[in-house]
Amino acid sequence: MYRILIVEDDPTISSAIEDMTRAWALDARQVKDFRAVMSDFAEYDPHLVLLDISLPFFNGYYWCGEIRKVSKVPIIFISSASDNMNIVMAINMGGDGFIAKPFDQGVLMAKINAMLRRTYDFAPAVPVLEHRGALLNTGDNTLTYDGKLIDLTKNEYRILFSLMESKGKVVSREKLMERLWETDSFVDENTLTVNVGRLRRKLDAAGLSNFITTKFGVGYLVE
Repeated sequence: MYRILIVEDDPTISSAIEDMTRAWALDARQVKDFRAVMSDFAEYDPHLVLLDISLPFFNGYYWCGEIRKVSKVPIIFISSASDNMNIVMAINMGGDGFIAKPFDQGVLMAKINAMLRRTYDFAPAVPVLEHRGALLNTGDNTLTYDGKLIDLTKNEYRILFSLMESKGKVVSREKLMERLWETDSFVDENTLTVNVGRLRRKLDAAGLSNFITTKFGVGYLVE
């Protein structure tokens, strides 16, 4: 079932869109905290985003830019500000479509379904893992936090992916070494320790202090 993330601060419009998409056998979620749109995005992992321009705290252009840093998911702008300047701005910022308010529900659903068919008949969605605002894109193996890209080696990415996909659970050192064996010809306990230490320093420097917790004699976790 395709998932639609609705970033619209008018509860009447947002609820109407949610009801309409569910009637078409699509799943939908409304963003409630407009200061943390990316947290909802990462947790819900939508196949398509409906995005208003005028929003509390940050406008739709800002959130479109943040999404585009980590994902190529289709974004359709929905706005009453439908003059040519805003339409051009929306597309230039990375939007894939624009629907003016007030809109016909049938037209909106036709555009949503057409966008889903064009996108996912050819390519699968790429999941994004999130923890404490850090976004790990499993499609291109990149990590971003606070809008900035954190450079990771192959081993650092595999360690972080293993921890974030098991968020809240301890991942044993043995399991992590198995993951590192996929990229290196030989991995021992010291190699793992060195890689975890280097990864921690990068996370600390980016503002993600104490991101990885050590469970002595067992392994590591993010929680």
